[in-house]
Amino acid sequence: MFVIIGFVVSMLCIFGVFIAHGGNIGVVLKALPFEMTTILGAALGAFLINNQMKVVKAAFKGMAGCFKGSRYTKERYLQLLALLYDLLQKARKEGLMAIEQDVDNPHESAVFQKYPTITADHHVVEFITDYLRMMVSGNLNAHEIESLMDSEIETHHQEAHAPVAAIGRLAGGLPAFGIVAAVLGVVNTMGSVGQPPAVLGAMIGSALVGTFLGILLAYGVFEPLGGLMDQKVEESGKELQCVKTTLLASMQGYAPATAVEFGRKVLFSDVRPTFTELEGHVKGKKA
Repeated sequence: MFVIIGFVVSMLCIFGVFIAHGGNIGVVLKALPFEMTTILGAALGAFLINNQMKVVKAAFKGMAGCFKGSRYTKERYLQLLALLYDLLQKARKEGLMAIEQDVDNPHESAVFQKYPTITADHHVVEFITDYLRMMVSGNLNAHEIESLMDSEIETHHQEAHAPVAAIGRLAGGLPAFGIVAAVLGVVNTMGSVGQPPAVLGAMIGSALVGTFLGILLAYGVFEPLGGLMDQKVEESGKELQCVKTTLLASMQGYAPATAVEFGRKVLFSDVRPTFTELEGHVKGKKA
């Protein structure tokens, strides 16, 4: 919602002030379809050349996701921490082998099924079960598992930032494509040099619309979307950090209630549940 509001405010201020200052919006509207097709068409072609198809798909998906609210809410983190608590508590009471079935078949596990928001995200479920499986096997110590977690989180970070960087490059190139469209407009104007001044003026104005649109699309549309995508990537990485911190605390001998406190503390403040909220949520699920 705020993304749409931001776009509306931006466009109203730009075009509204232009009209209020006596600008002829008709010149802009007349040139808009041709200049927009030139700029966006060239930018799309360059975008496809510059990126692998998986990055292209992820970039379009990421831009579409900018118009949705964040899924990383306090309720989601309450479910995540409660799930980790239940698994670690079961392992502490009944032994690590007791959670082997839960880890091998999370979608059939009674523990996992209590937390549908988390179970629906296969990336998080896979991250949790992979490292719990390593803990059950007992072949790796805490330092080795921490190193593996760091490597996986770094890989996730790099992969998730690829579409963000692609949008950043696109935004950086749009002003240049605007200049290309403007130069073509000037070339067209030079071919009509014998026309009356009013006609030449309109043609030059249309050419300059290309430069204007290139800059507007770069800094008024794609640059802000890229920045928001980057923030969403950081949110997704924080969830994995929460799981990592909780599991490592458990491996170092801390009780489940203390281990989830370690994980709770790494969350961003606006979505971090309080100690009381987490305790109440866990007790409510146990009941």
